[in-house]
Amino acid sequence: MKPIVEVNHLYKKYQIGEKQPYYSLRDSIVNFVRSPIRSINKLRKNEFWALKDISFKVMPGEVMGIIGRNGAGKSTLLKILSQITPPTKGEITLRGRVASLLEVGTGFHPELTGRENIFLNGAILGMKRAEIKRKFNQIIEFAEIQKFLDTPIKHYSSGMYTRLAFAVAAHLEPEILLIDEVLAVGDIQFQKKCLGKIQNISREEGRTVLFVSHNLQSIEQLCAKCILLEKGQVKMNGETKSVIAKYLNEVIPGTNKVIKLDKKADSVMSFSKIFITNSKGKITYNILEHEDFYVNLELNVLEETKDIDVNIAISNSQNVIACSNLSGIRNSQLRSFRPGKYIFKVKFSGGYLMPYNYFIHIYIQHPGVQSIDARENVLGFTVSGQKQDTYLSYRAGYVSLPSKWLLEK
Repeated sequence: MKPIVEVNHLYKKYQIGEKQPYYSLRDSIVNFVRSPIRSINKLRKNEFWALKDISFKVMPGEVMGIIGRNGAGKSTLLKILSQITPPTKGEITLRGRVASLLEVGTGFHPELTGRENIFLNGAILGMKRAEIKRKFNQIIEFAEIQKFLDTPIKHYSSGMYTRLAFAVAAHLEPEILLIDEVLAVGDIQFQKKCLGKIQNISREEGRTVLFVSHNLQSIEQLCAKCILLEKGQVKMNGETKSVIAKYLNEVIPGTNKVIKLDKKADSVMSFSKIFITNSKGKITYNILEHEDFYVNLELNVLEETKDIDVNIAISNSQNVIACSNLSGIRNSQLRSFRPGKYIFKVKFSGGYLMPYNYFIHIYIQHPGVQSIDARENVLGFTVSGQKQDTYLSYRAGYVSLPSKWLLEK
């Protein structure tokens, strides 16, 4: 069986600080003839390679995830696959009809109603009028916009835009569907609905999906395989769990060992080390769902300091705070710090955080006065176990955990 998507040695170059020129042969020849050396030097100086030597294959019916930091080239890759922009060099083979959902409301006209835009957007995506009519009721039922069907979409919220755009694209029945992070706009129930639709069109209808998202849990749930992009290149291509683990370790290097932090010389007190241990005292970044774990902090104190808060917050991979430990040290027996090093072992009880990817943030501050040291996303870890819910990464709303601060001697 041949791959339905085949990309070979794909490159994409942009010119920094300039409007992208039209691809006119006449203009290119005229500019080069007027000043050939200047044209060549200017192009070389301002060139930026958004994609460099990208190669991969996707088989029919697969859902391929694409992850990476902002600016890694994910959206550029999908735009090239959608034929919105041409590659600088390389070869792309698409063996099927392509539908893309890259930005909210792309192909919609704000002055037209929802009904009119369904026909307009469907036609842009390649649907025939008879096909749109046949699926019209399914589209509006999925989008949940029955009451506003004859209202101009300039009055729609971003969530309503997303629902309608996804509904049209999902009912196009393309062989290849490209989705770029637009589901983050919708509410939780609609996100579940969309992900269920993606699973349905891939598993039951045998269609292929390329899915770009920063929601690693959605990627893990939907995609058997995943590509990690870094600075326009394929860093890793393989089984989704392995790729996500590598990505987290790239974002927060060395999460399986003690992390040494740069000391702030101009501060009276700063963090110098952090690491996580499980209930057996082993340093790890993979915690079992119902297992207690400990955040170990080393503080470096240069001058005697009083009335200090040292706090820990834990967020999921979407940067939503799941829990925090407010006033941890102030509520302990330690009221002041003399110069030296202090090591704290902060216990967090198991069972609260659901299986997901998390990041730790640590802060030192004079409450209500000033921040002394703040470290965002200083350490990443994963909670493993049986998934309870795709979107809720913790079992209640934001809470202050009653974790325990222990001073190590």
